[in-house]
Amino acid sequence: MTPENGKEKKDFDAEAAGMKRYRNGEIWEFEDDMGVSDGDGTGVLLGLDGGTTSTVCICMPMIPFSHSQLQSLPILARAVAGCSNHNSVGEIAAREAIEQVMADALSKCGSKRSLVQAVCLAVSGVNHPTDQQRILGWLRDIFPSHVRLYVRNDAVAALASGTMGKLHGCVLIAGTGSIAYGFTEDGKEARAAGAGPVLGDWGSGYGIAAQALTAVVRAHDDRGPSTMLTSSILQTLGLSSAEELIGWTYADPSWARIAALVPVVVTCAEAGDEVANKILLDSVQELASSVKAVVERLGLCGQDGKSAFPLVMVGGVLEANRRRWDIGKEVMNCVSKYFSGVIPIRPKVEPAVGAAWLAWNFLMKECHKG
Repeated sequence: MTPENGKEKKDFDAEAAGMKRYRNGEIWEFEDDMGVSDGDGTGVLLGLDGGTTSTVCICMPMIPFSHSQLQSLPILARAVAGCSNHNSVGEIAAREAIEQVMADALSKCGSKRSLVQAVCLAVSGVNHPTDQQRILGWLRDIFPSHVRLYVRNDAVAALASGTMGKLHGCVLIAGTGSIAYGFTEDGKEARAAGAGPVLGDWGSGYGIAAQALTAVVRAHDDRGPSTMLTSSILQTLGLSSAEELIGWTYADPSWARIAALVPVVVTCAEAGDEVANKILLDSVQELASSVKAVVERLGLCGQDGKSAFPLVMVGGVLEANRRRWDIGKEVMNCVSKYFSGVIPIRPKVEPAVGAAWLAWNFLMKECHKG
């Protein structure tokens, strides 16, 4: 059924009205109080990293510099808002988060929309050209026509954060969700996983925690082995019995809320719990297999399987270095067995900075074409 029919039309109209009301709200009123005219201000770039947990916006100056100087480009402002994955929170809430975080960043550094030269929005949930076009439409409603707009999956910004804005190699993200994404130097791209928890991102923080919750319920029902996860999770959540987990889970089944239990799983695994240990081992295999699929599909490893390529590793699951259980290290050990030429990279900047670097690179390519 199309939006023009029946109930779906009403829902569509209500959502459109909600977006219109938001655009006409107070979010950009700070621009009216600014003394900077369009001709006086310095042009800026906006880089956004939008995930299922939060959305970060970085504002950088648009000044003449070479690619090798990207890392020295100053950050004028940084702002944070909520989730901007439309698959997780819906289009209205996603758009509000995106618009709010951009307004906050520009306000903090005394800039405004007319001074923006380019925006790169890298957001989870962008899985198809229709997703890109929808979000580009949001951005076109916000910015003047001269602003260059780029929308990509959040994995692209994560890769750029480890390669100074160059799209070559593979990135593995394992935070609330997970995805592997890769590019060849001639522009071919491929991805694996990243389809959300319902479709099995089992290497993600959500996947690890959801399996732990399932293990607790199975143990309670005598369908699975007893596990330390039961007492540890109940204590963490302030619950007295496994039955209460059902109410806790469905009271707010948001992905980030579930994924927050990952440290409990790691602690239990370090303490010798076999169930928790198996969950983490399975997650390592899932993440490594995602990388393997992307690398082989793009031929990043060369015909002999030994060519060098960067593997950028990002996300709380991979960064949660523990005394004994280090998921990121175990994933690298596994990937190295497949590809001896893999070069692990832990970015020194956050993905939103990578998105700003991408905005600069995309804009420079357009200028050179012109």
